Amino acid sequence: MQHPPAAPRTQPQSLSDLFVSFSVLALQGFGGVLAVAQRELVERKRWMTNEEFVEEWAVAQIMPGPNVINLCIMIGGRYFGLRGALAALSGMLLAPMLIVLLLALVYAQYASHPGVVGALRGMGAVAAGLIVATGLKLLPALRKNALGLGTCLTLCVLCFVAIAILRWPLAYVLLGLGSIACVLTYRRLAP
Repeated sequence: MQHPPAAPRTQPQSLSDLFVSFSVLALQGFGGVLAVAQRELVERKRWMTNEEFVEEWAVAQIMPGPNVINLCIMIGGRYFGLRGALAALSGMLLAPMLIVLLLALVYAQYASHPGVVGALRGMGAVAAGLIVATGLKLLPALRKNALGLGTCLTLCVLCFVAIAILRWPLAYVLLGLGSIACVLTYRRLAP
């Protein structure tokens, strides 16, 4: 069976395009924006491939600060330098900041209302589902990983067990398993 040719890659047309694109992305993300970022940047905008997204997301995760903020700065910087990084960052932060300030005022008045409590629980479940769905969507990209699919899945399971079942602190798990993954990758890539 022959696969259809991949759609051509594109890039942001201007600083305004970056700002608007990241504003739209930010306004779609509740409880995390990983699923939305992957869909917008890879599937819809075609600014990067799935493999590039996985690599850039990995870098964004190890840098200090929120992952999606790091990612938008890297993408903006790649296409337009410092001005692009600032445009993408402004797009990610401006509208959500205004919405959060407005919601904080409303929440202060209605925090104990059962409808509000239920809505927040529902949003948490939806966010968890989006993260799982995105993880499954990105799974094929692991086949090209230097560690191989089996080792990557083993590390994922170990991470889940350590954090969700054993309740170990995230920082220790990331430091431990991240170090193991780095050493294994270095050994496999070393000449």
